[in-house]
Formats: sequence, structure tokens, C-alpha cells
Amino acid sequence: MDNAEFSKEQVTDLARWLKVLAEPNRLLLLEQIIEGVQCNCELGNALQLAPNLISHHLSVLREVGLVNVERDPKDARWVYYSINLKAFEDFRQTFNTFFDPDRIQSRRIMCGPQAFENLRFGIEKRTD
Repeated sequence: MDNAEFSKEQVTDLARWLKVLAEPNRLLLLEQIIEGVQCNCELGNALQLAPNLISHHLSVLREVGLVNVERDPKDARWVYYSINLKAFEDFRQTFNTFFDPDRIQSRRIMCGPQAFENLRFGIEKRTD
């Protein structure tokens, strides 16, 4: 992804990720999972959240693909959560590219009273 405009799909994905991550408990869960594979009980103990809240927030993180889920093959009651590295990298790259300060450009106003004055007098706006 270079300095080109973002597609509607890319902007929609970024907005979806940001909406999910705007909830502080989800960020805290993600922070725990970044440290390595975690089970429900470890996450609940670390964050002091009720099991139903942990499950809800993990479900939302799973829906956007940031978290992988794996059931224990010996006892399916145990569920383990890990970071989906590809989705995590996609989000990170999209976020960093979208919010890159180098993308900010100066531009002459093309409408309204200021544009009329600029055209009438041939004034170029200074950007420094």
C-alpha cells in the first residue's frame, strides 16, 4: 500500500477494526493474548472480568479475525486464544499507512469565498 487513495473496502475494514478496538477491555484482552496463548480462566484472572464478559469480548475480536481460537484436543471444555498474526499485521499496516503524517498534503481551496479570491488575484496560499 503506497500513498494512493484507500479503497472503500480498506476503509470499511479499518473502521471495523477501530470500532472493535475502541472498547478498553478488548484492548486489555488483546494485550494479554499478544504475550502468548491464553485460556479463558487466565484472561479472567488477569483482567478481573466475569467469564461472560470475557467470552463476549473474545467473540468480537474473533469476528474481525484478530484472535484465533483452538479447543483442547483432550478436553474440549478448554479453549485457547492466540493472535492471528496475518490479520494483526494487516491491521497494523493499514492503520500505519492511513495515519501516516507524510500523507498530509497542502491543497488550494477550490470553492467558497477564499477560492474566488485566490483565483481573482492569482494568490497561492503559502504552506509554511
